[in-house]
Amino acid sequence: MPIVMGRRKFERLVSDALDEVPPELTRQMDNVVVMVEDRNRDDPSILGLYDGIALTERGHEYAGAMPDTIWIYRDAILDICETEDDVREEVLITVVHEIAHHFGIDDARLHDLGWS
Repeated sequence: MPIVMGRRKFERLVSDALDEVPPELTRQMDNVVVMVEDRNRDDPSILGLYDGIALTERGHEYAGAMPDTIWIYRDAILDICETEDDVREEVLITVVHEIAHHFGIDDARLHDLGWS
């Protein structure tokens, strides 16, 4: 049975997950925002999405670009969790996964690092 959790509490877990990211990494994050939505319209089952140009791919043409966005999808995460601890863990994994994409790390490398 999926867990029920209000948006405010879920957003707090996302904020807590961001606080877990080492400061030396968060200081290097550039022009990116983190947003919480209920679901992705195109693929309602995905837990998160990085929409932007990774730091490793940015060139001079990136100047003045709108911020990249990391999307964390609340209902999709709640669907696969049974306890609040499960939600906390899945939010952390999803946040780290999407931040890694911001740094240019692909899914294969994340899997190798144990973040699948």
